[in-house]
This record gives sequence, structure tokens and C-alpha cells, in this order.
Amino acid sequence: MDESPAHGPQGRHRNKVDRISERLVAQVAEWIQHEKTKRETRKTTKVLRRRKTPPIHVNGEPTASSPTASSPTASSPTASSPTRLRSDSISSDSSEVSLDRLQKILDVGMSALGLDQVPQLGPRLGRRRSRRSLKAPPARTASSDTEFFDGDVVVPSCDVFLDNSKTMSYSGGKATTEDTPSQVSRREEKEKQAWLTFKNEIIRLAHTLRLKGWRRIPLNGGEMISVERLSGALTNAVYVVSPPPESVLPPQEGKKQPEKVLLRVYGPQVEHLIDREIELGVLKRLARKKIGPRLLGTFLNGRFEQYFNSTTLTPENLREPETSRQIAKRMRELHDGVELLEHEKNEGPGVWRNWDRWLDQAEKTAMYLDNQVEAELHKTTRHKETWKTRGFVCGVEWPVFRQMVQKYRMFLDNYYGSPTKIREKLVFAHNDTQYGNILRIRPDDKKSPLLQPANEHKQLIVIDFEYAGANLAGLEFANHFSEWTYNYHDPVTPHLCDTTKYPTLEQQRRFVKAYVDHQPKFPSVPGASTPSVTPSGTGTPRPGMLQSTNSASSIVDFMLDARVPPGGWKEEDARREAESEKRIKELMEETRLWRVANSAQWVVWGIIQAKIPGLTDEAKDVVTAPDGSVPDEELEAEEEADAFDYLGYSQERAFFFWADCVHLGLVTEEELPENVRSRLKFVEQ
Repeated sequence: MDESPAHGPQGRHRNKVDRISERLVAQVAEWIQHEKTKRETRKTTKVLRRRKTPPIHVNGEPTASSPTASSPTASSPTASSPTRLRSDSISSDSSEVSLDRLQKILDVGMSALGLDQVPQLGPRLGRRRSRRSLKAPPARTASSDTEFFDGDVVVPSCDVFLDNSKTMSYSGGKATTEDTPSQVSRREEKEKQAWLTFKNEIIRLAHTLRLKGWRRIPLNGGEMISVERLSGALTNAVYVVSPPPESVLPPQEGKKQPEKVLLRVYGPQVEHLIDREIELGVLKRLARKKIGPRLLGTFLNGRFEQYFNSTTLTPENLREPETSRQIAKRMRELHDGVELLEHEKNEGPGVWRNWDRWLDQAEKTAMYLDNQVEAELHKTTRHKETWKTRGFVCGVEWPVFRQMVQKYRMFLDNYYGSPTKIREKLVFAHNDTQYGNILRIRPDDKKSPLLQPANEHKQLIVIDFEYAGANLAGLEFANHFSEWTYNYHDPVTPHLCDTTKYPTLEQQRRFVKAYVDHQPKFPSVPGASTPSVTPSGTGTPRPGMLQSTNSASSIVDFMLDARVPPGGWKEEDARREAESEKRIKELMEETRLWRVANSAQWVVWGIIQAKIPGLTDEAKDVVTAPDGSVPDEELEAEEEADAFDYLGYSQERAFFFWADCVHLGLVTEEELPENVRSRLKFVEQ
């Protein structure tokens, strides 16, 4: 690497300073020239005005300087009326001196910078002119909508923490109306006040982040807005924030009405899982390509996003043949449409990056859980906590589980032969395509392009890119297929992994085939590399597509026979079908191989997410009451705040993991404990 000053950080900084200096010189020179032009124009106008002005009289006689004083024939109907003498403009003279002095300062500055002439303003430095307004935008971001500055996405942010600990219920955030019952219990009144405080804080945040239209709502107008928490989100608390109706907040001319927004408040354990800087970087990359919801503003523990008029898919929707094909098409468009950064390719599959980053935190918790389970086995008391009676959270002791993951990683390295081969297969993947993260847009217009058969799949929008990054397409499929086995809205066991609902081989093949056969079309961007859109990635054109030629009037365009591939269409169709089938088999095998990695990742995810009585969030030190137990009030608070059984989720996923390890020959059933063998979750291979 070249370490010369010109190429090092100091050199880059100096180049940036030089560019800024040149820009400043150019702008000052432009302003001076503009002022000089205005001054000359004023002089010309002043001379013309003097020529048209009636003669000035003093005591009824024309002055010597008057153009009519020496003219015996000149006459004027107003000659007899006295007029005040017009004084010379002192400010004009002083401004001329000021401009000359500024010009000298500019000349000295240019000489010091080594500039022989005034730099020309490029298109990025020039003034942007609008037909509607010439008013320059403020230096700081004034709008919450995703905007661009010098090619980058600008999103407003503030250092504010939003407390939602008392508003985790799925009701209570409705706007206050006259129909609201006046007689409420003390508990209901307390909850009502908590929601009102929460809504007022949301409005304050909206004002601070300058969400469009939201400044029309008073700071203490929490009773006017509605806030509804959405179910199904496992990592964050997600709310739909609705502004007052027009009957309460009538439209005003020239002022924008506030719109619904999505509020995402990060979960308390998420700091161990997600790097928010990386996530925001991903969202900005997606915004440039108009993928996913717009980012409206961020704060310390959450963000505002664009709200879509849509419905969230259900577990049953994933099994619908046409919906499944549409998801596959959208997945292909994401994989091909977003290019990976070089450092993302070098870091390898994101699933292992997550594993390595989460490992220390998960190990501390898992070891504590294992000790608690072993201690529970020797207790004779009747009262036993549920999660302890189920056995080890990973099915076996943590060290055994970790060693198996390491053995599996070595298996993959041997299978592919080198990291380079894995690197070549990486795509930009979502990595969390569960049904709750897929929306179907409701077109407002019956003539919407989304209603056309060729565009129906584009009604689907994927949200929540917290885990997005580099992965193999097969791992993306494995994750999606595994999500078929969950119903996060089940009132009893939302954590349960029901492998009987895992897609059959026929359903898997239908999905993968739709992915392989889909040919996304992307708008051409100068300087950007064109993503591969053919099933094999070889760039072979499909039937009916002519390869481009350098000649604008090639005779091939007029020769219909020239369009027929060698051997005829039947042979070409057979070749394409064979190529597609080969790719489908490759991806299905890749899916089977990487399903183990996907399960291992979500096992540790659940362990980190769980709130465990007796284990603090910071140092993970054991905190117990004097008698060694956890107070009942704390237990009740934990159960209320953490309704989803993350430990149960991790254990269910661990049994899925061990079954796949048996399929790959990494371990035999006989080598596993008896209580694990009976709970293995096998799926059709």
C-alpha cells in the first residue's frame, strides 16, 4: 500500500482542504463580480434617470448644472415649484472601496493557494435553482424524509432516550374522545397516564426531528394522537403513531398535514446483538435504491420510519403457492440489486460474523443457565421454574454445543476447499424473512402499476434489515423455510418450532425455481456494475433477447433467421431448462448445508435476548435475595415484560440444529443423550 503523504490520511485531508479553499475562492469571486455588475447597472440607471428628471430650480431659477439651464427654449410646467437638492450617495462610494479591498484580499489568497485564475464552480458546487423558489436550504437538515446531500442520505437524529417500559401492552394508546368512560379503576388510570406521558414524549421527539407536519400538533397534545403497538416483533417494540383526524386538526393552506409513522423502540437486550451504526449504514444504502421504508429520524434507542398502507403476511400466507413465488422473486431482486461492499465480502458470511460477535455474551449466560439446571436436579422442593425443568437450553451442556458448531465450520471449510469459493457465492441477504417482516401494499389507485400481473410481486415489501448483510443465497432460503415452522402469534406457544410445517421438497423446489427463473430489471446507473440476472450467472441471454452490437444499424436487426440460436429453439429451450435445473439443485443442496449455521445463530440469539431472573443485564452477575431466591415481585415483572419465551425458542431451535447435524454425519443419534434423541426435529431432506 502506498503510504506517501499524497495517498495517506493527511494527504486526503489536505486535498479536501484544497477543494474547500477553491470553492470558497470561486464563490467569493462570483459574489464580487455580481456586486460589481449591480454597481455598474446602478450607475447606468442613475445617468438615465438624470436625463429624464425635470430641471432643479433654486429660488425659481434653474441651476447651472441643470441640462436645461443653458437652453433658452427649455420650458417646464413645474419650473416654478422648488425642489430639494439630491445629495450624493456616500454609501455607493464606500461600497466601491470595500469591493476593491475585498478584491485585493482575494488576489492575495489566490496567490497563496497557487491559483493563477479563479476556479470554476462544478455542478456539485454551483447554485441549485428551482422554478418554484430560489431560497437556499438551511445548513442543517430541515426535513424528516430521507434526503440526499452530496450523494449521501441525510437523516435527522437526536440524543434522546424514549422510555416505553410502561407502554408495552397492545392496547391503551388510543386518542382520548368524549366517549371514553369516565369511571376507570386506579390501575386503568395509572396505565392511561403512562400512555399519555409516552405520547407526549413522542410528539416532542417528532418536533425535535422535524417530522413533516407534526409541528402542527401541540407539544402536550398526547390525547389527540393514537399509538398502537404491533404484535409479532421479537427484537423491538413497534408502534403505529397516527396523527389527529382532520376533524380535530383541520387542513391549513400551505401547511402539510402530519402522516402516520412507524415508531421502532429497540429492545433492552439488543445492544448485545445489533451494531446500530452498521444497520443505519445498510438502511442508507437501501434508501439510495428506494428499497424498504424511508428512514425519517433516529434517536438513542429507536427510530421513526415511513408507514405503509399494507397488511402483514401471516404464517398461512407463506404456504400459498403464488405468494411463495412472489417472495422468491423479491428475494432475487434484493440479492441482485444491492452490491456488497468489499469489506463485507472479506469478512465472509454474516452468520459467522454474528456468531463470533455474540459468542462471549451467549457463553456467559448459557454457562449460568447450565449451572441452574444442574442445581435444580438436586432440589426436592415442589416449586420448580419451568425453564429449569426442560433441561439444558442447548439440549446438551454449552461446551458440547460450542464444540459441535466448531466441528461444523471445519466441515464447511473442507466442503468448499477455500474461503474464496464461499466469498464468490455471497449476496446481499435480508437474513430474517419471517412472515412478520413481509408486508403486502394496498394500492390506493385501481390503475396502480402494482396491479398489473407482471408487477404483482412488487406489492410485497420486506422490512426490518437489522440482520441484513453478506450471506449465501442458500442460507437465506434456509432461514425463510425455517420460519414456516413458527407462528409468533400463537396464544400459547409462540416460541414452538413445528417442523411438520417445514416446506416439503416440492414446495422448496417451487420457491427456488421461481428465484432462479426470475430475471430482475434494474435501471442503468452510469459507473455501476450490472448485476448478474441469469440463472447460472454466466450472462447468457434468454431466448428472444438479442446481444447488443456496436453498429446502430446492424443487418442482424432485419434478419429474423439470425435470431434463431444454433440448433433451433427446441435445443435452446432444452439447454436453458437443463441449466436452470442444475442451478436449482445447487441451491437446494446449499440450503441443506447452511441450515445448521442458521439454527446455531438463532440459538445464541434467543439466549442473549432472554431476561433471566438472578442475572443482571450489565455484568451478568448473580443477584439474589438474602435467602437465595428471587423475589416474587421481580419474577412477575420479568414475566410481564418478557412474554415471549426466548429460552424455549433457543431450545426448540437447538433440537433442530442437532437433527441436521445427524443428517450431515457430524454426530450419531447414539452419541446424543437420551432426552435429546427423543426430541430431535427432523425435516424432509
